[in-house]
Amino acid sequence: MNASTPAPAPPVAFAALRHPGFRAYFLLSALAMMADNIEHVISYWVIFGKFNSPALGGFAVVSHWLPFLLFSVYSGALADRFDPRRMIQLGMVLFMGVSIAWGVLFVTDTLEVWHAAVLLIIHGLAGVLWGPPSQLLLHDIVGREHLQSAVRLNATARQLGMLAGPGVGGGLLLWLGPKTGILVNALLYLPFILWLAVAPYGPKFRAAGTAVTTRAVRTLGDIGRALGEIAHHRVILTMTILAGAASLFIGNAYQAQMPGFAHDLGQGKADFFYSMLLAADAAGALTAGIVLESRNLLQPRARTACFLAMTWCVALASFALTSSYPLALALLFVAGFVELSFNAMAQTLVQLEAPAELRGRAIGVFNMFAMGMRTFSGITVGLVGASIGIHWSLALSGAVLFVVIGALVRFGLKVPRAA
Repeated sequence: MNASTPAPAPPVAFAALRHPGFRAYFLLSALAMMADNIEHVISYWVIFGKFNSPALGGFAVVSHWLPFLLFSVYSGALADRFDPRRMIQLGMVLFMGVSIAWGVLFVTDTLEVWHAAVLLIIHGLAGVLWGPPSQLLLHDIVGREHLQSAVRLNATARQLGMLAGPGVGGGLLLWLGPKTGILVNALLYLPFILWLAVAPYGPKFRAAGTAVTTRAVRTLGDIGRALGEIAHHRVILTMTILAGAASLFIGNAYQAQMPGFAHDLGQGKADFFYSMLLAADAAGALTAGIVLESRNLLQPRARTACFLAMTWCVALASFALTSSYPLALALLFVAGFVELSFNAMAQTLVQLEAPAELRGRAIGVFNMFAMGMRTFSGITVGLVGASIGIHWSLALSGAVLFVVIGALVRFGLKVPRAA
């Protein structure tokens, strides 16, 4: 190396948190995710007590993920063309309105099945308005250099909200009851809405010369063209397929089957040991965010993301087949650790590799696969599990996904020969 060449900058721990805007975004998005999960705790409890309907419970899962499959590309394209802050605000307002509507129906004791179905659908649509624009906004807040740190910490914030939500929701349920608790929960979205109103990010604050012309997405043909554009970018295409396959074959469907796994591990009661199984996965993800950021580990590479995903397959398949409770906890912890690692890395690579004029649509396509395909994970793990048992269905899903990822590494990331 030439003596005049400056040495590369040393790795920075928690790099994104050096940006004041991201510190605020981190805390407020964690608060919003906590509010999202509090609403699930309270509304699902009331729905179960009032209707005792497994079909409505299944509809809650489908209505949560199907909008991502149908509308993520539209959401990403809109975030390319308009201010992503306003789209996130609209999502937060819908979340807030749904909590208030639940509260009114609880107070007046007028809740019917169709009310619940409509509110669950609106809640799912609010999630799509939050998802792709929030990822695009990260690029505005921290820039390209600290993007992986921001993506990883943003995923950590979501895990914090998911960990805290059930506990806080249960506390509100016991302390204030479902009627007051759900109305108090609506207020938790307000700080994020107010911050976004004045946050100095978005198209108006980008440097001169960085504005790009983007094409609107209005029809299914436009979605097809967006998919065609993604196909020309090998890394983006591979990471999108990776995320979609992981969601299709496994997703988070095994969490819905956790009571069955707990029973077979000798923990059939709703006690501390059962809660530990539920928390182990999220605790692993939270630990990954802290450890990887503190050491600035695992720089974004497509092959690394694939190998981490293959480790996830092995961990979950081993969990499915073990009869040891301590080993099951350890395997779930490992699964949570590597899941956050490969998902954050895949999302970072999509943003880094996408041209500026394609970034929102690329993020939208990625979310369509990463989130939307979870709609069908209940089939691969749940319905197949009804035939061959949940242990074998999860192990088989992990094995199939392992082979699919191996094929991606072998063919999707193969460097073409020079002409």
